[in-house]
Amino acid sequence: MVSPKSVLFVCLGNICRSPLAEGAFRAAALRAGLVVEIDSAGTGGWHIGDAPDPRAQTEAARHGVDITGLRARQVERADFTRFSHIFALDEANLADLRRLAPSNATAQLMLLMDLLPDAAGQSVADPYYGGPEDFAQTWGEVSAAAEALVARLIQG
Repeated sequence: MVSPKSVLFVCLGNICRSPLAEGAFRAAALRAGLVVEIDSAGTGGWHIGDAPDPRAQTEAARHGVDITGLRARQVERADFTRFSHIFALDEANLADLRRLAPSNATAQLMLLMDLLPDAAGQSVADPYYGGPEDFAQTWGEVSAAAEALVARLIQG
């Protein structure tokens, strides 16, 4: 059963971008008083059960957001009916999600950056092979999209 407002953020391994997006959106939703189910997942299964990358944890903490308790998981068929919105962090993951979606999928699939008019069609920067500045860039992108998503969900 889909809750009225439920959001899943999806990247490749669920240890960098999608946990940062989940953390940023949780914080933005809390500030706005928005009640919403929030989760993140990866299209790949390499990191199942792992905590977010320590560099992602550090960047989130710099903004007062604790993502240390999150654990990576892989997208499941049930996610396509459990969540009202599934946001891919890049085009490759969006294509994978479209391929994985069962015929009874009810979730709206889209790129996270499509929420930002100036960044529509763009991928969230993948910081995995970078340094702290790359994680800061990713945080900036996902937090801007999180604020836009909160505004969109409040408007209905």
